[in-house]
Amino acid sequence: MEYKIATLKDIDLLTVSRIEVLRAANKLDDSVDMSEVEAASREYYKKALADGTHTAVLVMDGDSFVGAGGVSYYEIMPTYHNPSGKKAYIMNMYTNPAYRRQGIAFKTLDTLVKNAKSRGITHITLEATDMGRPLYEKYGFTSMDAEMELL
Repeated sequence: MEYKIATLKDIDLLTVSRIEVLRAANKLDDSVDMSEVEAASREYYKKALADGTHTAVLVMDGDSFVGAGGVSYYEIMPTYHNPSGKKAYIMNMYTNPAYRRQGIAFKTLDTLVKNAKSRGITHITLEATDMGRPLYEKYGFTSMDAEMELL
């Protein structure tokens, strides 16, 4: 397996893999139109990879895409628990079903966490699916009961 940090040259694969991840996570079949999300994802990657606010990992088995993960970086006002105000949000974690249970997701997650920590970021969050929760707990992530969301 090759774990590679994506560059702007990987925009097409990143965009295709993002749609694959979203279809899998949301249980969407091919009849669901994802063209708007695909176009927006392509633009997001172009901007965020260029300005360093996102790191993406692509996992390849030869020429075949088998997994991915990403981390977005942002900054908030400094707090007592996070004096730098720098934060990272892990997303887009995916492993092709034929490659699961081989440590691919763990190594991808580890790569993303180490990348964030190399930037001095100590506050790293993510949203876990039921399937992903055991991996994140094994890595050391804990549930946050105080966080809320407004949709």
